[in-house]
Amino acid sequence: MPLYDTIIIGSGPAGLTAAIYATRANLKTLVVAGQVAGGQLMLTTEVENYPGFPNGVLGPELMELWRKQAERFKADFVDDDVTKVDFKRRPFKVWTTDQEYEGRSIIITTGANAKYLGLPSEERLMGKGVSACAVCDGFFFKGLDVVVVGGGDTAMEESLYLAKLCKTVTVVHRRGGFRASKIMQERLLKTPNVKVVWDSEVLEVLGATKVEGVRVRNVKTGATSDLKAQGLFVAIGHVPATEVFRGQLQLDKDYIVLQPHDGFQTSTSVEGVFAAGDVHDFRYRQAVTAAGFGCMAALDMEKWLQTHE
Repeated sequence: MPLYDTIIIGSGPAGLTAAIYATRANLKTLVVAGQVAGGQLMLTTEVENYPGFPNGVLGPELMELWRKQAERFKADFVDDDVTKVDFKRRPFKVWTTDQEYEGRSIIITTGANAKYLGLPSEERLMGKGVSACAVCDGFFFKGLDVVVVGGGDTAMEESLYLAKLCKTVTVVHRRGGFRASKIMQERLLKTPNVKVVWDSEVLEVLGATKVEGVRVRNVKTGATSDLKAQGLFVAIGHVPATEVFRGQLQLDKDYIVLQPHDGFQTSTSVEGVFAAGDVHDFRYRQAVTAAGFGCMAALDMEKWLQTHE
């Protein structure tokens, strides 16, 4: 079994950027890309806010270019999921469905997945008016009517962002009051083009090929109504992909906790194991920040290996 200088778990912007930096430093690098490779950008149609693409770029196309760049510098790829890890002894061990790998260091870039409502119509219209990221996709809805689902700080932030771009923003919340911080609630309720539909849940996203409306039901009365809208933004939280690291690393609300030491900003609770991107970053959650974290993690990892030769 070959011993890798680093094993990168995940293949979104953070993982592939880390792979480019690691391989260019002449380090033997394995990327365990996952069975569904490429991260959340694979679910995004047009990406208009990634630097270097003035006319925009399709999410899957951007990830394909990214991977080709990592492969050009001779990173090894395994398109499988990690089923188990052992970070308690060195070299670190990583298992996939039918293989075992050893690495002198680890970079975790498994990301986080947006929570969705679980409706067939929502899945069918994903990227065709259904989104989970206002900063990513809000621009496409300039001057249009949109619906936001949720009641926490994320929903408030998304709604306030969209209110600057959209004609109207309707927030649908299943309770009679928001869970968000008071200051965020006040800001939202004072925004003139935002209205709230309380005690209601989304039953169905309407439209054959693109979002044309949202059917909601009042959970108290059972009455249904249709809201005309060209976009639906689901803002009910994210789930970091950290299940396999339970008991191996310190987590907080499922996010990996960074523990900077000796100048290594991307260190985790286990020395020699680093994390980058949405797997620890619950604040920014952008492709460009994930890529930045991937660069940082690779540089930290390289310097750490030098000091532990």
